[in-house]
Amino acid sequence: MKPKSVFLAENTNHEIDEFLKFHHTVYIPVGAMEQHGPHSAIGTDVFLPQEIARRVCEKQGNALVAPPLAYTLSYPHRGFTSEFSLSIETFMAVVRDLALSFGKAGFKRIVFLNGHYDNTYALAYGCAQAAEKQPAGARAFPFNYWDGLTPDQFATMTEGGKGMHAGDSEVSMLLAIKPGLVDMELANAEFPRFPETITKSPALHTAFFFSSPGSVYRMTRSGTWGDATKATALKGEQLLEAGVQSVINLMHDIEKTFQELTIR
Repeated sequence: MKPKSVFLAENTNHEIDEFLKFHHTVYIPVGAMEQHGPHSAIGTDVFLPQEIARRVCEKQGNALVAPPLAYTLSYPHRGFTSEFSLSIETFMAVVRDLALSFGKAGFKRIVFLNGHYDNTYALAYGCAQAAEKQPAGARAFPFNYWDGLTPDQFATMTEGGKGMHAGDSEVSMLLAIKPGLVDMELANAEFPRFPETITKSPALHTAFFFSSPGSVYRMTRSGTWGDATKATALKGEQLLEAGVQSVINLMHDIEKTFQELTIR
């Protein structure tokens, strides 16, 4: 007998038809193909949301994990060899078309589970483009897997707000699931030298990174933004489980929001 799988691609058409009789959720992991310092695989941002989605689906038993979107928006890393990406327009079109395709197939909750911050706004815009053409009851929307973390968990994930890429947390999680893709002998620590500012606003990051191709390349020598030397598999396992609970809580809250906020 063929074993059951939470991975959409490992199911037959018949199995998906049967699944849709009782369930309606699919997670599409979204990552990037870009440099992650001298020590980590360039697919890090794909592997992490895919693993979190797998754990969520196996824990809850009511959703499938679609093949991930690996080629996305990496233009802030332009200048490094490993920056394999799409234009913003193409990426949004892919998101829109996938949302519509899954909706047409019968999925009602099409979740783009993002593991790469640069994709955040374009994912929302692509879902918005699809919304008016979706079948009744179908909704496509994005989450970053860290959006539902507690303040303490988020501080750990971001090294107190100072580590955002190829540092302690990402390397720890990769060590927990694919240790062969990390070269700890090359692990390094590098933190961009941000100036003191009046506002200390996150809007400065948005303005600097999202509107400036090559910004990460210009502000770092190695591509690391954090301290990868502190990474451990144990810490990574804890962060992955926090990410799983983050997604479960977000899905609970968005469903409640859909139910209670619609008045006309």
